[in-house]
Amino acid sequence: MTQVVEQIDVDQLLENVLEKQIIVYNDNVNTFDWVILSFMEVLEHTLHQAEQCAMIIHNRGKCSVKVGNQDELKPYRDALTERGINAKIE
Repeated sequence: MTQVVEQIDVDQLLENVLEKQIIVYNDNVNTFDWVILSFMEVLEHTLHQAEQCAMIIHNRGKCSVKVGNQDELKPYRDALTERGINAKIE
């Protein structure tokens, strides 16, 4: 009897399992209102959460806005970048 061993890409597995975050970076293009509205619509933040994140981005240059694994975060990141917001998964 021959046994087939499936090869697993450990790096890809870890990429999808390990917790990541969406980081949004400050820019001189998007308004506070647009960023806040986007956080509320895309990330389902409350008004208070969205305002706090927007202020952190303005004052510190970036903010973590959502945590999860790579596969979970990708649609959120894509939706933010489609709105012109500089977001990356790190």
